[in-house]
Amino acid sequence: MMKKRKLGIIGGSGLYKMDGFEKIKWKKVNTPWGKPSDEVLIAKLDKEELCFIPRHGRGHKISPTNINFRANIDALKQLGVTDIISVSAVGSLKENLEPGKFVIIDQFIDRTFARNKTFFDDEIVAHVSMAKPTSPSLSDCCEAALKKLNIKNQRGGTYIVMEGPQFSTLAESNLYRSWNADVIGMTNMPEAKLAREAEIRYSTVAMVTDYDCWHPEHEEVDVSIVIQTLLKNASNAQNMIKEVIKTFKDYSIENDPANNCLDVAIITDPKLRSKKIIKKLKNIAGRVLK
Repeated sequence: MMKKRKLGIIGGSGLYKMDGFEKIKWKKVNTPWGKPSDEVLIAKLDKEELCFIPRHGRGHKISPTNINFRANIDALKQLGVTDIISVSAVGSLKENLEPGKFVIIDQFIDRTFARNKTFFDDEIVAHVSMAKPTSPSLSDCCEAALKKLNIKNQRGGTYIVMEGPQFSTLAESNLYRSWNADVIGMTNMPEAKLAREAEIRYSTVAMVTDYDCWHPEHEEVDVSIVIQTLLKNASNAQNMIKEVIKTFKDYSIENDPANNCLDVAIITDPKLRSKKIIKKLKNIAGRVLK
């Protein structure tokens, strides 16, 4: 039986709330992994319910390294979210990806090193595939929405995730360009990995704010430059989300890589799983740990 589909949005820099929705309420959600970044905004548009979480908290209080990614994903899963669109501010590593352009990501390079990256780090070991880290159907839906709104976009791109919170050195920026990465940011890992472990379909729409520091004709990135673009991007992102919520159920999710991916991921002998850990993983993996 197909689970009822529900859209979750994780909002990055500049996107801390959702305007133009009905029946808005902020809900406190507790998780076995601690507190999420903020309360979860629950809102409706044309009878479709949506859950939204500001990744850095309202007012932007949480540094990328300190985001409780596990709690955020667990909270959304508890609320019935089956599909996540992650909206993220990024720097560009390519000449043709100018500030204001949106990139629908299909690959990641994870360079973070100070974060909890799995739900399965105690008693139960699981290895999910990340070969195709994003959902093709959600990406199709986002692309159609951006086209309809005439928002400049590129379908497909590699997002390199750095630890931060400092921006790159010039040598690092040039190294990532030599790897043919498209954009750079600080937040989509381990978020994408944890969404996969939770069997939630995941798509990233990366909003370019600046040219990182490699571009000889642009100033080095600073926060004031980024904020100007962020505000414009946030309004475009909200319009995109309104389009997506109307149409995301029209796209087939039949062969999505997140579907039931835990069926072939857990390697630990069932006899060695304690009740305590099964309870802790109930929201994330209850389907397979019964």
